[in-house]
Amino acid sequence: MSGLIGKKIGMTSLFDTDGSLVACTVIEASPNVVTHVKTTDKDGYTAVQLAYGERREKNTPAAALGHYKKAGTTPKVKAHEFKEFEQELKLGDTIGVDLFEEGSYVTVTGNSKGKGFQGVVKRHGFSGVGEGTHGQHDRSRAPGSLGGSSYPSRVFKGLRMAGRTGGNKVTTENLKVVKVDAGKNLLLLKGTVPGPKGSYVIIWK
Repeated sequence: MSGLIGKKIGMTSLFDTDGSLVACTVIEASPNVVTHVKTTDKDGYTAVQLAYGERREKNTPAAALGHYKKAGTTPKVKAHEFKEFEQELKLGDTIGVDLFEEGSYVTVTGNSKGKGFQGVVKRHGFSGVGEGTHGQHDRSRAPGSLGGSSYPSRVFKGLRMAGRTGGNKVTTENLKVVKVDAGKNLLLLKGTVPGPKGSYVIIWK
């Protein structure tokens, strides 16, 4: 599957052909550079590595500097491998948002917003324990009973409890490409894309 690396800019809205207002996520995907081409003979499989975003040399490891220098480009922030690509590519080639067509559908992968340590109401949608009467004090957001006493005398693994929420790898499928602006390197997708503003995402064709 071919694709691009981009950055989530935010959201906007566009009027559709029927006059309805469509919520769109704006993704900035300046031309990705081919920094590695893997072959079956040398690597055991075929893939193309793309890199995106400018990075200062003093903040780049020496090994990465050599890797990008070999491709004839400046250090990049984000790199990702794509197993299949439509066209034949070589080191140093660039790919822009014109890879996608308006009206087509794409899949986007990104990291969701981290919520920190959360209780069961926010994390799992619990409704709390009973009502606020009958002597109950500050129990409206409590998880309730956790398990048996004499048997099994422990809490089962995987029980829905409080804990760290968000910050997971999330993939959203079938997002419609509403507009492709090659001049500004922008991609407008109908719907929501995981992650906060400024986060990196992978757009799959």
